[in-house]
Amino acid sequence: SDLDEQDRQAYNFQLAKNAASRVGLMVNQKKLLDLSKSGKYHASLPALAGNMVHLIENGGEETVKVLKGLLDKGEFAESDLNDLSEVNLKSPIEVPRRNVICVGKNYLDHVAEVAAVHNAKSGEPAAPLELPKYAQFFTKAPQCVIATGEGVENHSNITKVLDYEVELAVIIGKPGRDIKKEDAHKHVFGYTVANDITARDVQKRHNQWFKGKSLDTTCPLGPCIVPASQLDASDLAIKMWINGEPRQNSRTSNMIFNVGAIIEQLSAGFTLQTGDVILTGTPEGVGFAMKPPQVLKKGDLMEAEIEHIGRLTNRVI
Repeated sequence: SDLDEQDRQAYNFQLAKNAASRVGLMVNQKKLLDLSKSGKYHASLPALAGNMVHLIENGGEETVKVLKGLLDKGEFAESDLNDLSEVNLKSPIEVPRRNVICVGKNYLDHVAEVAAVHNAKSGEPAAPLELPKYAQFFTKAPQCVIATGEGVENHSNITKVLDYEVELAVIIGKPGRDIKKEDAHKHVFGYTVANDITARDVQKRHNQWFKGKSLDTTCPLGPCIVPASQLDASDLAIKMWINGEPRQNSRTSNMIFNVGAIIEQLSAGFTLQTGDVILTGTPEGVGFAMKPPQVLKKGDLMEAEIEHIGRLTNRVI
């Protein structure tokens, strides 16, 4: 797997349940360097005991470069390293400062499968698919965000059509407005994996998408952030398994609007802020478009994976 080769991933973790969160950097593939101890290795590093947004604000990419230099040296006290299997991972951005921003219908094959469902229900012949000129934006409430390993409520009293969506998530590092797509990379701190869990019937019932997209626990995010300086996210494998069965399998190069185009359109007249989370859309293979349709049920295991970032695993409870 590509997932264990990365000595450049930043994690948010706890040493014990209910303990204060810390930021750790992967070293030696299976150990986390506790960045609250990083000052002893490099005098210019701030005390990074706080959360990931604190790290991004206190140096951002410059801090990443220094940390990468530390990794290349590889001389750390064992007492400052924590085994990945022994810590409690938190979402990289635990509670975003404002709504998670999402892009709808951003992979052509997903647009096609959604259209096929609607055409089958209406009995109308399928119209030829046209590429949209503008991205479709909506949001999820901040408290939807959960970490890898945490349970997703089935909300069976509210929805009968709970569905999954694996997505590449962009974390904004540098604030900005009216950003041109060729400059967008300067504003991206890094990337993580998201699962935009959706109550399809609630989404449809309320017309606007916010309610059906914002039920508690419906935005798993993680397991880590890979800094943008360390990863070209333009052509990565993006996959989802349900109970071990492959459901979604595409590449980020199949996006209709790539990350630069999304940031250009979103930031027009609207200031992006440090720590903003942007979900970039899901590829084909969602449950409600299958024949027959598949819905998430209690006990289902969702595994969302993006090449070179990691695997986000959550069970429906």
